[in-house]
Amino acid sequence: MAITRESITAALHDIKDPYLGNSLSAAITDFSSGEQSVLLSLTLGYPAAGITADLAQQITDRIQQLHGDLEVHVQFNWQIESFTSGKGQPVSGVKNVIAVASGKGGVGKSTVAVNLALAMKVEGARVGLLDADIYGPSQGSMLGVPEGTRPEIYQQSLMEPIEAHGIQCMSMSFMASDRTPMVWRGPMASGALQQLVGQTRWDNLDYLIVDMPPGTGDIQLTLCQQVALSGAVIVTTPQDIALLDAQKGIEMFRQVNVPVLGIVENMSVHICSECGHKETIFGEGGGLVIAEEYGTRLLASLPLSIEIRQLLDSGQPPVAVDPESEISLVFRDIARAVAAAICSDSADAESQPVIRIVND
Repeated sequence: MAITRESITAALHDIKDPYLGNSLSAAITDFSSGEQSVLLSLTLGYPAAGITADLAQQITDRIQQLHGDLEVHVQFNWQIESFTSGKGQPVSGVKNVIAVASGKGGVGKSTVAVNLALAMKVEGARVGLLDADIYGPSQGSMLGVPEGTRPEIYQQSLMEPIEAHGIQCMSMSFMASDRTPMVWRGPMASGALQQLVGQTRWDNLDYLIVDMPPGTGDIQLTLCQQVALSGAVIVTTPQDIALLDAQKGIEMFRQVNVPVLGIVENMSVHICSECGHKETIFGEGGGLVIAEEYGTRLLASLPLSIEIRQLLDSGQPPVAVDPESEISLVFRDIARAVAAAICSDSADAESQPVIRIVND
């Protein structure tokens, strides 16, 4: 059988993108062949460094099944486009803004936000992290940024984000001491958030992860109404009261036409470090029930882990310390799923018919 682009495309038809579900043959952007070799380039719409080796092996095996002992070279790239929803304004220097939110505090939202940002960076994207919890900023500490670090000022008007573990970060903790409470009313806090978003000199980001404050108050509404969001990730625990609050968070995003990209169920199980016994302290299955009720996906169920807590307390998030650890691989899977969901929403938006009204 002759080796042509058409034959290769047909051969790869049944190999599916693990997150989008469509054929990888549609991702082929370049092809060349010699007498005993084939070079393929594929372009995905989301960062996926963690799965390209496996996908390349699947492609190589399929081609060699059809064409014999052929030398196959497979290259993967990603082209990340911008997708926004709602009526807010785009953020300069940022393609996609993702809100990480929870209906109540204490569910591990900030833990998910920082590790999601780092996981997207490991997968191959340019990432920023905005700590929007004005009253209780924690990302500076979680990223190991020394206390007293202040952003440099660019042209007397913009703040340069602080870089930590390869991502750009901005937080209210960079403006005041960790021990200084923000004793502000809602409008003041909302104004501070708008300044953090709009007056930070974000540098060519594919994704800006926003660690939202818990609840559905002024700051959350300000972000949803003023900033063009690409989507939201809801963090909850299996506990009934947490699930009720998670529903409120989902409803808030639905009211402002921001898609919920998925649910992360945190503290789903405790594994004893001595004997390995597993116990669902806060209940089980609640995250999946909420995801199914609202037509979204359960991105992951994360364990209650003392190791994660210890690493974050020392300013060394798990994904930064060991990107190949078991928990880091879970966060990287979440990152790919979230980025792919944005890519899918973007494709769906482009495929919608445009209705133009013409006055005769």
